[in-house]
Amino acid sequence: MAGPKPNEGLVRLYRETGWTLRQFAQEINRLGTERGTPLRYREPSVHQWLRGHLPKEAVRPLILEALARRLRRPVTYGETGFPSPPAEETGVLPSTVEGLLDLGRQDMDPSRRSVLGAGLFSVALTVPNWPDVVGRMEAVQKGEVQRIGMPDVQSVIAMTERLSDIDDQFGGRTARPMAAAYLVNTIAPYLRADATDDVRKAMMAAASDLSYLTGYMAVDEGVHGMAQCYYLKALELAGASEDHLTYCTTLRGMSVQAVDLRHGAEALRLADAAAAASPQAGPRMRAFLAGQQAHAAAQEGDRRMALRRIKEAEVAMEKAESQSKTFGSYNPSSLSYHVGQVRYELGDVAGSITSLQESDKLRPSTFRRTSIRYLSMLAERQLQVGHLEAACGTWGRVLDIYPLVQSGQCDRSVSVMHSRIKPYLKNPVARDLFERARRVTPPSLLPR
Repeated sequence: MAGPKPNEGLVRLYRETGWTLRQFAQEINRLGTERGTPLRYREPSVHQWLRGHLPKEAVRPLILEALARRLRRPVTYGETGFPSPPAEETGVLPSTVEGLLDLGRQDMDPSRRSVLGAGLFSVALTVPNWPDVVGRMEAVQKGEVQRIGMPDVQSVIAMTERLSDIDDQFGGRTARPMAAAYLVNTIAPYLRADATDDVRKAMMAAASDLSYLTGYMAVDEGVHGMAQCYYLKALELAGASEDHLTYCTTLRGMSVQAVDLRHGAEALRLADAAAAASPQAGPRMRAFLAGQQAHAAAQEGDRRMALRRIKEAEVAMEKAESQSKTFGSYNPSSLSYHVGQVRYELGDVAGSITSLQESDKLRPSTFRRTSIRYLSMLAERQLQVGHLEAACGTWGRVLDIYPLVQSGQCDRSVSVMHSRIKPYLKNPVARDLFERARRVTPPSLLPR
């Protein structure tokens, strides 16, 4: 019996990448590790795929993502010659409200957590432009709530603020299940209820803000594919409510997610899109956006643009601080952090240390998770320039806060601390830190 025909679509894409068989296999393995499911493919497997043998169903999305990252454009199942998966697996959701319900229900279900954790961050994600989403909201069936008013909108806004405070203090692992339950049990019925046009728009804007926050919490936990789904729903709801602020904030959040995962080109694209979509931004919002543009540009090696954007952020922040305190979480501490990231990406490690120290002085004490992340970053860079005992002192401050926070990002920071400090255990200060860290670190995070 004749074997399968060569997969011409996959062969064409493979040639376009310029990869060797070995490089293709290595990229699939790397993405498997990123997703939390390590793989060990080698050249013969890739050769078989090109000859027409179908890869395992679970590996096909990795192949699409690997090709998309290399070619810097979306790659479809049809192009690769693979059969299309069911809609649920592609993340194609039938409507904004139903999609939000589906996301929230999955997030609430403990049995789904391992499946969600396997979701992969995609650089090929199609992000809707502002004109494509503005004012659009599909009709939805009325639920049990007959009519809502502005007091209902205010309750959603207040609840989102409380969840954000809990997230800042205790981490996304604590706050995200509550946010998902609130989206399913309260927000979705509100979005289906009867309301005046003004109230409906205000409710969609409030729902957009909470969807963005829930995505941000998912990033904290390392569930990057799920986070992108929440972010997309936030964009849809922001467009439907004509809420420019949340739309731009969400794009910027997506850029932060990308830059932290070292996808600099995608981060810059998203940061620039956020800035372009906010033509009348106030000074604090301008600083908020320009700081992220600077970080992404620096990661891409564009020194001139990075320095230009960080200067824009500094000027805008000066204007914002000279006014009566405008609402906004982007503050001088945040700007100092971005200055530090730009300096580090451009090779100035010592300068980045100075900026992170300044950020630490200005940061409110209630931002525990942020403190753990940025102090850990500071300690790693202090160690990088040979300041072992200074790094130990900074990590000691991390351990003061760490037991109070339930956060995947903080867990990863502490796990890195263990591996970085282990080679220096002959130093008594490092040894004391290491022993103290072992007492407060979950066994699953300790190096083996």
